[in-house]
Amino acid sequence: MEFLPFGSDKMGKPRLFRIFLILGSLFMILLIIIYWDDVGATHFYLHTTVSGPHSSRIPPKSQAKVRHKADDDKGNVFLSDVDAFINQFLEGTSEPSEQTQEGTPGSRNQSGEAGKPEEKFVPRREWKIHQTPISAEQRQRQEDRKQTLRDLCSNSTINFPGKKRTFDDIPNNELNHLIVDDRHGIIYCYVPKVACSNWKRIMIMLSESLLVDGAPYQDPMDIPREHVHNSSSHFTFNNFWKRYGKFSRHLMKVKLKKYTKFLFVRDPFVRLISAYRNKFEEENSDFYRQYGVVMLKRYTNHSNPPASVVDAISAGIRPSFANFIQYLLDPQTEKKISFNEHWKQVYRMCHPCQINYDFVGKLETLDEDAEQLLRVLRVDNIVQFPPSRHNQTAASWEGDWFSSIPHKWKQDLYRLYETDFKLFGYPKPEKLLQK
Repeated sequence: MEFLPFGSDKMGKPRLFRIFLILGSLFMILLIIIYWDDVGATHFYLHTTVSGPHSSRIPPKSQAKVRHKADDDKGNVFLSDVDAFINQFLEGTSEPSEQTQEGTPGSRNQSGEAGKPEEKFVPRREWKIHQTPISAEQRQRQEDRKQTLRDLCSNSTINFPGKKRTFDDIPNNELNHLIVDDRHGIIYCYVPKVACSNWKRIMIMLSESLLVDGAPYQDPMDIPREHVHNSSSHFTFNNFWKRYGKFSRHLMKVKLKKYTKFLFVRDPFVRLISAYRNKFEEENSDFYRQYGVVMLKRYTNHSNPPASVVDAISAGIRPSFANFIQYLLDPQTEKKISFNEHWKQVYRMCHPCQINYDFVGKLETLDEDAEQLLRVLRVDNIVQFPPSRHNQTAASWEGDWFSSIPHKWKQDLYRLYETDFKLFGYPKPEKLLQK
């Protein structure tokens, strides 16, 4: 019997091809076994809802495009770098859209560099044709606010904690204020005491993360208050690692690049007054027990204050606004516990030097900004911002509230919140800081 050497011409090309095909198949099976847990899990989550199991958050057409893209890519050379492969896959998960009406040729990309505006995730089925365009004044106001952020974040002479960090440097537990709506391609950084309850209601309604009688809410004001601030009602960036594991940062960056990102801010001192009024003038058991008792023990002669907020109010005992300011300025405060989100600086919650926000709203122009933003998001035909409350803490109250605060305390307090004043274009309260 004659033995043929492997690869000889007599063996024949068809047989040689079958051998290589079998070896190649075995190699691919080995790769699948090695990477099944990570890649398989990521592929699964990309095709399931982000905010709940109700329905797919990727439109049917988008799903078809993803499948067709995967089929087309089978003929490409396999990427040796798995992370690069996953990143390429994620970049194709959202449906491309036309540039929004609010886009401008001079907009900047995520790194702040000038160039072609990034495509945004926009639900075409909910687009609305407007007869009247957004006014030039409103557009310019937005550009000015965003330019102020860019200028200060790139100014090397102005420094503040965390400014030079990259997005990857931010721990997951500091990303808990970034709420994601995958149905409409929206990321909202909520700031307590800046109309955040109503914006959270809108995010719940848009993302359909809560159902009533098996259907999503149609009116944001119908959402019970106890659900509005419940963390389980929102899907935030700090929860990504639980669902996506090692690929969570990839997903965050893709969404930051493609989604519309917004936040609302407020004069820092007025926000502090509002926080004090809401948490310490009103009957709030949690805040009295966790913070009020500490203030009374440290800064008053009540060494053993009532344990119950009801008993304290009945006895006429409560922390004063001056006690609250003392607490904020006390170096011991943050050594024991980080600032509560109701008085934490905005830049520490929303990271404006690492996230290129598309819209910066202000409470002082809430009605106009809310209307403009819903048009920018192309959802104003399905939701309206609830009417503003008329008993909001006003900026004109600052003089009265700070009249009994020592001059040095006011100076120190301004330094504590100076970064927020500057980043968001609020003038230094010169009259308030004068002796």
